[in-house]
Amino acid sequence: MYFEEFNIGMSADIEPVTIEKDKMIAFAKEYDNIPLHTDEEYAKTTPFGQLIAPGVMSFLAVWANYLKIDFFADELIAGKSTKMEWFKPVFAGDVLTGKATITDLAVRNERNGKVELTIDVYNQNGDLVITDVTESVVKRRTN
Repeated sequence: MYFEEFNIGMSADIEPVTIEKDKMIAFAKEYDNIPLHTDEEYAKTTPFGQLIAPGVMSFLAVWANYLKIDFFADELIAGKSTKMEWFKPVFAGDVLTGKATITDLAVRNERNGKVELTIDVYNQNGDLVITDVTESVVKRRTN
């Protein structure tokens, strides 16, 4: 979509994804190798009582399903920034769903604009577990 086609409040639901334990541990061992994500015996001694999924991995699992919707498509020029906030832990077996919403728009110049996309991620109990706010540079229509 071109910048001019976006409206604040536009939204779409993101298909559910299940966090698989083996993928969770493999991701953690490569990218976030701390005992809370990789050592089950250690994790039992924490307030969580079990392994928790790396936050970035949990979000990326939902992001992969967002890309099936992909508001920006071919009009995306580049990502500008992202800010992720974690509210509750994600565990192996959790089913995450998301809601993608356009939350801000700003013209940058005659060629492009900035689109802010907020994705709220919920677990199977309806608890908000992650919010990500991504700013992207998107093409404007040229006359």
